[in-house]
Amino acid sequence: MAGWRERLRGLTGRLTHASSASPADDARGGAVAASLRGLLDDPSIPADVRAAMAEDFRRVEHMLDRLENEELHVAVFGRVSAGKSALGNALLGRDAFEVGVLHGTTTRADVARLDEAAHAGLVLIDTPGINELGGEDRERLAFEVAEVSDLIVFVADGDLTREERDALRTLSATRRPLLLVLNKADRYADDERDGLLDRLRDHAEGLIRREDVIAVAARPTGREVIEVDAHGNERRHRELPAADVAALKTRLVAIAEREGKTLSAINAGLFAGRLTDQLSARIAATRRDVASRTIRQYCVAKAVAVALNPVPVADLLLAGGLDAAMVVQLSRVYGLPLTRSESGRLVAVISTQLAALMGAVWGMQLVSSALKGLSGGLSVVVTAAAQGALGWYATVLIGRAAEHYLVAGKSWGEQGAKRAVADIVASLDRDSILREAREEILKRLKT
Repeated sequence: MAGWRERLRGLTGRLTHASSASPADDARGGAVAASLRGLLDDPSIPADVRAAMAEDFRRVEHMLDRLENEELHVAVFGRVSAGKSALGNALLGRDAFEVGVLHGTTTRADVARLDEAAHAGLVLIDTPGINELGGEDRERLAFEVAEVSDLIVFVADGDLTREERDALRTLSATRRPLLLVLNKADRYADDERDGLLDRLRDHAEGLIRREDVIAVAARPTGREVIEVDAHGNERRHRELPAADVAALKTRLVAIAEREGKTLSAINAGLFAGRLTDQLSARIAATRRDVASRTIRQYCVAKAVAVALNPVPVADLLLAGGLDAAMVVQLSRVYGLPLTRSESGRLVAVISTQLAALMGAVWGMQLVSSALKGLSGGLSVVVTAAAQGALGWYATVLIGRAAEHYLVAGKSWGEQGAKRAVADIVASLDRDSILREAREEILKRLKT
């Protein structure tokens, strides 16, 4: 798992410094695609983790398709009724996206290819508005779409509200290039429009380049026209001016042609990098849960075996064998299998450190074992729970120490086994463990 993450981060780091498309970018984009495919096909990802993150894996598959088809996905984003869908239609030159007079007309992410820029792979994505009352799910969807897109067009129809400024900063944090578009610019006189553009540029300072704040009119307001015929008769009709989106379309096509492959590869790699982090965390949590159950199973087995074995010291030898078997199981959980002999040596190292730290505890266990033998087993009821609880506690310590060794890649780290084992002893609540162990042992002895 770490290999995919490091490879993707290295590739995206190199792509981030590229300013234009080049043969090298093609090669890097191919390398990102290969790494994404490796992530999808990674056999080390547990089936339950893969199922729980199925939607994320589908996104990676979509990103692979985009890379292979050389598409640049552009999310059209903004407040309800700012004219996002109308802007998408104006860019496309056709009614691909639903436009309505009611708030929240767009309820899902719709996708359409910009035909005039087909050679540049531009694909527009219309997103739901971010501020519709009761539309929390739509707002979440809008942010998710923006996060997995390659370029974001943020649409406003006036000076930015606080909500829009917050959204702009959030989107900027996704590290996607941003264009800020003033829609409905036809409603303003020239000086008003220029002043508004300056205010938008000030709001976006440090987030968006000034030249990427652009005025458009996706659906210009109609005007009433009076025509007079040769006989002096007047005829009134409403004229709908053509959309004015040429500056934005030119900018999008230029970005797609110059940086499209690079942006697509960067964003795919960034998303996959986050996904591998999430996968690593999910797998680690799953392994910890399985390891905890494994350790508890061996705690019960060892505690009962130690408590019921009437032969002096033999119970301790049996306990050592159970510890070695437990470590073998833990090594399989963490994907670093140990042989029985390797497991035994690891248990010996841990036990040596524990004996140095807790000699009195192990002394009590030896005394209890001897007492059982001398009494012919009659003192089992008196000593079994105490000795079994100590065996339980020792199993927890050995299991957690072995887990530390395995998580670190079969290593004790720079400070060695002594410090690692001491830290584990200090981190565990001995009294609560012993109390739980005694209760469980007594319950099992009664049955």
